[in-house]
Amino acid sequence: QVQLVESGGGAVQAGGSLRLSCTASGINFRGHTMSWYRQAPGKQRELVASITNSFITNYADFVKGRATISRDNAKNTVYLQMNSLKPEDTAVYYCNTKILTSGRPSDYWGQGTQVTVSS
Repeated sequence: QVQLVESGGGAVQAGGSLRLSCTASGINFRGHTMSWYRQAPGKQRELVASITNSFITNYADFVKGRATISRDNAKNTVYLQMNSLKPEDTAVYYCNTKILTSGRPSDYWGQGTQVTVSS
């Protein structure tokens, strides 16, 4: 059973920093791309950053230069360090991985962690 458990969200002032963590179980963690998405009220869920099993990273334009995604395969954990936070970063942040089942990718999500940035 795949489980993704996020932590590290909270309320910060603009310009502050947060480090989100996502610990996975039930998967061969080191073999999977891990991603962070976010969803603000009334908006669609959007990709924030991803890291492949080869540690190749990808960032959405809105966080480039302000966020760093990393992974610790020994701890089955992926991190998202966010700096210079802005009020528009306020959202629920979700951990994601995709697993092939019968040749088709299925999305697995954590429960989400709230990030609130005040001006």
